[in-house]
Amino acid sequence: MREHYDFSKMKGQKNPYTKQLKQPITMRVDKPTVAYFKSLAEELGMPYQSLINLYLRDCALHHKKLQLKWAS
Repeated sequence: MREHYDFSKMKGQKNPYTKQLKQPITMRVDKPTVAYFKSLAEELGMPYQSLINLYLRDCALHHKKLQLKWAS
């Protein structure tokens, strides 16, 4: 293996799959919920946004629906 590689003449190419990976969104979440996911993510040693994404993905894959009953 070489000690030095010359990348100056390399032609850069963007990853064609990056747009399919994740979509940035803006979402308003209350502070206690964010604090919960941050503390849980710290315990697990992962970024809290990744943890929220995993949770939401699991809900979507298993077609979980929240049961809400509005007070009248």
